[in-house]
Amino acid sequence: MTPRLSLLVLAAAALAGCRGMTSDAPPIHPNLNMDYTQRFEAQEPSQFFLDGAAMRPPVAGTVARGELRTDANAPFYYGRNADGSYVEEIPVPVTPSLLERGQERYDIYCTPCHGLAGDGRGIVAVGNGGLGYGFAVPSYHTEALRERPDGYLYDVIQNGINTMPSYGHELPPADRWAIVAYIRALQRSQAATAGDVPVTERERLETANPNIRLSN
Repeated sequence: MTPRLSLLVLAAAALAGCRGMTSDAPPIHPNLNMDYTQRFEAQEPSQFFLDGAAMRPPVAGTVARGELRTDANAPFYYGRNADGSYVEEIPVPVTPSLLERGQERYDIYCTPCHGLAGDGRGIVAVGNGGLGYGFAVPSYHTEALRERPDGYLYDVIQNGINTMPSYGHELPPADRWAIVAYIRALQRSQAATAGDVPVTERERLETANPNIRLSN
């Protein structure tokens, strides 16, 4: 048997001997630095850096994994176009499921101030025996907010405005757009006419409620 073949047989035997074996003996540590590296908790001090802090700020320009925003996807993530202007219309399809999601998120995060109808009469505004709590909450049903682009509403949800805090951490981009869609539905509902109601739905409502007449 040649020396090379002998080495191969020996290596194969050694590898085969490792399969399925258990041992109570302590493992071999060729490099102890890998086992006993010094570590720090969040906010813990360190004497290694001049500022005495163990936590280091990220390098300028660092982008978290999955957080890269380019001009192509800026409208979805920022509510703005590449030139910085607000997106005029919601950049995702407005579907029944999107509106349902928007209503659910709106009821959780927005109704305390803006109210169920978006009229600015949530518990924050009208609580305390009708005196409110010192916050003036605008209604969505003003011409000024009706005429604002969809990206403006998205931006306010993401970054806040005046006394309204940012909800950027609580609501991911898809949920922000869902709320924008639902706000638009609320605005439409408060200014709807009989012509906005489908004929079949009008007939159903009139049949169920003889005192209601929606026909033109």
